Amino acid sequence: MGPNVTRGHCVLPAAVAQYTAVCGLPREPGTAPPTMTTAHDLVRPFRALRPRPETAGDVIAPLYDVVSTDEARACATGRPDCFLRVSRPEIELPADADPRSSAVYARGAENLARLAESRVLVRDDRPSFYIWRVSSGSHVQTGVALTASVAAYERNQVRRHELTRPGKETDRVRHMEALNAQVGPVLCAHRSDARITALVAEASAGPPLFEAEGMNAVIHSLWQVDDPNAVDALGNALNALDALYIADGHHRSAAAARVAAARRQRAREGAKVGDSHEYFLVVTFPHDELQILDYNRVIAHLGGRTPAELLEAIDQDFEVEPLRAPSKPGEPATYAMYLDRQWHRLRLRKIDGGDDPVASLDISRLQRALIEPLFGIADPRIDRRIDFVGGIRGLEELERRVDSGDAAVAFALYPTSMEQLMAVADAELLMPPKSTWFEPKLAGGLLSHVFDT
Repeated sequence: MGPNVTRGHCVLPAAVAQYTAVCGLPREPGTAPPTMTTAHDLVRPFRALRPRPETAGDVIAPLYDVVSTDEARACATGRPDCFLRVSRPEIELPADADPRSSAVYARGAENLARLAESRVLVRDDRPSFYIWRVSSGSHVQTGVALTASVAAYERNQVRRHELTRPGKETDRVRHMEALNAQVGPVLCAHRSDARITALVAEASAGPPLFEAEGMNAVIHSLWQVDDPNAVDALGNALNALDALYIADGHHRSAAAARVAAARRQRAREGAKVGDSHEYFLVVTFPHDELQILDYNRVIAHLGGRTPAELLEAIDQDFEVEPLRAPSKPGEPATYAMYLDRQWHRLRLRKIDGGDDPVASLDISRLQRALIEPLFGIADPRIDRRIDFVGGIRGLEELERRVDSGDAAVAFALYPTSMEQLMAVADAELLMPPKSTWFEPKLAGGLLSHVFDT
């Protein structure tokens, strides 16, 4: 960690401010007045709302959907400028408060206005791209923060691979409308492109605008690309891409599209709403730099079987081998199962799925060969007998869930690949729920997209 990195100090266990408060934001000293930019079909630069270098460590926080309410409260304790007070404002209200009440969204808007008025956050004048580097141990990925076109999302040029839940969408719609801004970036990928990589390397060759340490000791470094020639070069390269692929943030993307649709209607009715709502905040990385971890399953009970009977049933379609020590699957079509305080390796006897991008996923195979026929779980999205554990928590968490009685059996999977994700999205298909766990995560508060009037 370099000498100028500021720490977020977030250690976790595993009608109010309206347009004036957000749009009339103080500028960084010495910045030029706004310049006109040409809207592109896929992406364009934007004027970010961001911390000053000396306040980045006070602001940085996990994204709103990475932590529980209790974890968010713990992270924000003693940190008055922690961005969770904007993205998860219910942490400032009584524990029994409705997290989706109007008062919660109003509190978030108040807190955003306070951060702007006190110059903890400032608004850049010049439309810019931002280079965002994420470093976690030996893993480094470097992407571009930008705003992507809602129209491109609607025509599936910003491609998705998951269903969304209306309630979660509505929560973010109300949050965006209350704040008049999108404060949670969508993690995207693009097919690795030599021209973009070279431009990113050139733009990030010097010292960053700021660095901050976030959750799990992840270092976030940001550079601003605001020179008009550099903006044009990077914008042209990005707009030559066939597609962006949503990796994490389907609900934020869908909510942004709903906000845009509502504001288009207001414009038709004569309101002045600008056009920045037609774009939403994205950070896109080369597909071969993103890291997908396993996304594992725990099941509440054995469906009336004893552990021995379950092993016998599994043996019909899988080779079963006891393991002397916990071990993650090392190749596709293999799984690790924790049952009755014993790890087993499961290997499918017949690998099916063929060229079907969804059917050939390891989680689809496990669902088809084991989870549905042996446990009767036909729809993991809604069946409460199954739960999902991100690979960042390790095999130890699977053991803990089973040994505590919280679950009866656990399955560890081989990670989905980016190539598989893009194949599903290109085919306009949907992956099973909780198929990918991207790590490291982006952080909240470092860049926000304001909807100008």
